[in-house]
Amino acid sequence: MKKAKRISELGVLTALALIMFIVELQIPNPFPIPGIKLGLANIITVYTIYRYKAWEAAAVAAVRITLGSVFAGNVSALIYSAAGSALCILGMIILKRFIGEKHLWLASVFGAVLHNTGQILAACFVLQTPQIFAYYPFLIVSGCLAGGFNGLCAQLVINRLNKIDLNNADQ
Repeated sequence: MKKAKRISELGVLTALALIMFIVELQIPNPFPIPGIKLGLANIITVYTIYRYKAWEAAAVAAVRITLGSVFAGNVSALIYSAAGSALCILGMIILKRFIGEKHLWLASVFGAVLHNTGQILAACFVLQTPQIFAYYPFLIVSGCLAGGFNGLCAQLVINRLNKIDLNNADQ
């Protein structure tokens, strides 16, 4: 029974992340630099990294990225998203050992920097041009701001859930 509950929780988290991703696509980007966005679906990624096993967090992110690129009609973006997310999740799993839940917003900032690094490396590989690194400082600044915001949101969710007695809520 616990395994089915766990799978359903991961399914709900994946659906929430996908919904957040699709909703964010509807918001016009006010910045002239491609790749700058809030990345609201990463709130779910940060949450799952801190509350679930590493492979479960990676699975939620992988399904969200795959379905998100298909639903958005931009399968070519899958390469950039996958590279960024892989580096981000790997880095945050390591950081989780040193940065506790009370400061997970900080891990989220580092995760955003790693995500942008993975994206820029993928773009350099795909486009075969080192000039793409001119975007990197702008992506880092926006990534730190977005990562901090997303991390604070995930931290608020965890703090609220810690106050709820989930054992009594199951009955």
